[in-house]
Amino acid sequence: MKILILGAGQVGGTLAENLANESFDITLVDAKASRLEELSSRLDIRTVEGWASHPDVLRRAGADDADILVAVTSSDEVNMIACQVCYSQFRTPVKIARVRSVAYLNRDGFFSKEHMPIDVLINPEQVVTKHIHELLKHPGALQVLDFAEGRVQLVAMRAYHGGPLVGHALSFLREHMPKADTRVAAIFRRGQAIIPQGNTVIEVDDEVFFIAAREHIDTVMRELRRAERPLKRIMIAGGGNIGARLAQAVESDYEVKLLEYSETRANFLADQLSRTIVLRGDATDRDLMLEENIDQCDAFIAVTNDDEVNIMSSLMAKRLGARQAISLISKPAYVDLVQGGDIDIAISPQQATTSTLLSHVRRADVVSVHSLRRGAAEAIEAIAHGDSKNSKVVGRRISEINLPSGSNIGAIVRGEEVLIAHDDVLVQSDDHVIIFLVDKSKVPAVEKLFQVGLSFF
Repeated sequence: MKILILGAGQVGGTLAENLANESFDITLVDAKASRLEELSSRLDIRTVEGWASHPDVLRRAGADDADILVAVTSSDEVNMIACQVCYSQFRTPVKIARVRSVAYLNRDGFFSKEHMPIDVLINPEQVVTKHIHELLKHPGALQVLDFAEGRVQLVAMRAYHGGPLVGHALSFLREHMPKADTRVAAIFRRGQAIIPQGNTVIEVDDEVFFIAAREHIDTVMRELRRAERPLKRIMIAGGGNIGARLAQAVESDYEVKLLEYSETRANFLADQLSRTIVLRGDATDRDLMLEENIDQCDAFIAVTNDDEVNIMSSLMAKRLGARQAISLISKPAYVDLVQGGDIDIAISPQQATTSTLLSHVRRADVVSVHSLRRGAAEAIEAIAHGDSKNSKVVGRRISEINLPSGSNIGAIVRGEEVLIAHDDVLVQSDDHVIIFLVDKSKVPAVEKLFQVGLSFF
């Protein structure tokens, strides 16, 4: 499959790195020669220097025989025009664009073949806002991911001393909660993946990924750690697109304070937000934080456009008594350094956006893809097709499916019914199957498993 990526920034570079490792034919376009040289020196990709929306540049990049265009430059307008050019001149089958401005997004029917031919819209701010909102609903979770339109959730959390399951085998979990079925998809212990078995014992500080129907998530979480009291008071540092969206999404459920450095932007947000208290000031101002009772804050969320400000303000908030600190961090190298210390959760907008894009480049019928542990692992929701004659999964019990090593099926969604993946569950055609992979190199093998034979057609 030939994929043309426009924009070699952090999102484009991260996506190119992910896809190049999976043997896709990748061409990356950017106006900055130095950035292209840096990426091509360590990735097996083709690069083209030039303005991403110009027809001659797109022709040189191979738009006339590309299967997918992914436009993720820093300019909404360049991304949109590139999709228009590829539709009009090169008939590129699938066109994906990052569009960030609300002014474009709030236009019914604008993104259509008659107006602006973009097949898939990616809005990073919307993705990150939804991610943070889910974390606030589930105090103690490191990651909360939806599958099958929210019927099933995959949750990552750290097992703490005093949790009911710590020191017990996983088989104890099912016995202890007969009314809340769940499956532990993977355990990461000191950075190493463990494929869980019934006799696997949970240890303190294990990072546990479990899957369950949405209504059972909180029950399962209480088994892994002390019950967390619900969040009540939230402070958001940064009134940009993400901060404003987040405040608007949560202000009806929590007591929200939003801290914004720019006086003009703070005044604008004060008019736009109905219940949020908007403060003008510096998120790293210790006196201001104390004055605003940071020690009584249940969650401090730093989402400014400066990684250093996000990190330092989150560290200070925790030292001053905030119960939880969530920090938005754009530089991938910083994420692993800070998460798990004083900063409880580090969110990478690039990784969140990449997860959204990955579902559109998988070879099987894939509904959604979530990149986990900063890209090291992956969860896939694939639809099973065919019958026992032309499919390697349909008509077989889970115990009979030849899954590649390092992968396992977590759950199956059949219509409105959620089936946790026990060995005797039989896979039927049109089932949504959720697979967890601790080794991303096994993705092609999983894709092949879900492709049907020629007799299906």
